[in-house]
Amino acid sequence: MLGALFVALAMLVGNLITAPSASAATPLTALPRQTYDKFRLKTTDAVWADLKNAVAAVERTKTVTKVSPLSVAQSAQHRGSPDPCHPTKLNSRYIPDGFCWDRTDDTTSNYDSEQGGWMPQGLTASHDATPGGTYNGHHLYLASWFHGVDGSKDEYARVSIVENNNRTVSYGHVFLVTPTDNGSFMPTPNIHADGMVWYGKRLFVANGGELLVYDMRHLWKVNTISGEVGVKGASSSARWHQWAMPLIGRYWTGTADANPRKCTPGTGEVVCLSSLSLDRQGAKTDTLVSGEFRTDKAGGRIIRWPLNAAMALPRADDGSQIGSTKAWSAYTTPVWSMQGVAADGNGRFYMAGRCPDGWSDVPASSPLAYSCIHYAKPGDEPHVFTMAPRLTQNLSWAPQWGRLWGLNESINPSSGDRVVFSIDVSP
Repeated sequence: MLGALFVALAMLVGNLITAPSASAATPLTALPRQTYDKFRLKTTDAVWADLKNAVAAVERTKTVTKVSPLSVAQSAQHRGSPDPCHPTKLNSRYIPDGFCWDRTDDTTSNYDSEQGGWMPQGLTASHDATPGGTYNGHHLYLASWFHGVDGSKDEYARVSIVENNNRTVSYGHVFLVTPTDNGSFMPTPNIHADGMVWYGKRLFVANGGELLVYDMRHLWKVNTISGEVGVKGASSSARWHQWAMPLIGRYWTGTADANPRKCTPGTGEVVCLSSLSLDRQGAKTDTLVSGEFRTDKAGGRIIRWPLNAAMALPRADDGSQIGSTKAWSAYTTPVWSMQGVAADGNGRFYMAGRCPDGWSDVPASSPLAYSCIHYAKPGDEPHVFTMAPRLTQNLSWAPQWGRLWGLNESINPSSGDRVVFSIDVSP
């Protein structure tokens, strides 16, 4: 009943919103340096020192045990299927592949009015983490999810760590937490987990006006499974999760104390990190690529942030190991409602967003419409590369194999509609 009601609502909304697609002649436009020089990822030494001490205090309690990402993936806490199990509209020319979640994770939704549920957002993988593309010889994939109830958002966040070997799909969920100054931890607050990149030992989580930093060396197994969060006496728990990961650092694009969900996409100096991917450049400087989502609009900005490979962190302007970072370049896109963006290392961007009008038998702005993946180099007009699953979110480029990965949300909690997919972009 809930699924049917939500679909009906989505169709109504889709019929009411009829904004046109961007002009086919509108290019992906480079912003001038005097504009993007004002875009900053800001941080302070004190923030990192406080979090480092708080993480160490929790680990001294001996209530948590550090484990590896592979152990979480191979726990078989959940099992998916090693193929896309829903219609995707991906062009067969590009040899689609991927996997699906189990039934529970396929249908969970923040529109559940009683228990609430989870919605997927970000995607990264071992092809981001290491130049070779695997973690200890295994192909791992990570997805971020936010939790809400009855349409709310941003209450909690988790990360799924998945091993997909093309025969079986095994994964576990990790709760994202923030250590406190009393040897305990709490849920990372006000978090949408918009995008994610696994880079070396770090895990970057984009969250609107902030970039949250976690560390794969501090992946905790708690000793109690309960609805509580934190350390109490000899027990640790993480809201029904077996694993937790603590925040170890933080950057922000506005001010340190601002609500991260109050950034302004498309305009101003306080940029939004609505999606995140990695452009691994080999001998050149690696960059984080962030994208801005604008509801039913074009004009979201794509921004490159330089990385310090030795530290696995944004490259500090002053040459220090940890410090504030200014943008390296930026662009504005004519793609409407851009949900994800990835770069292929050769100057081309792939952008997930609304299809041009006429590509679907429902209005392009409707949640029931399939998404499209557009592509362009700066200065060129974007073209549709392929249609894609409904509400496609983040994209991730695997340079080792020339494949583009993505995942989508679901608009129908009764039947599920979620896939993690990849396509070969070389044909």
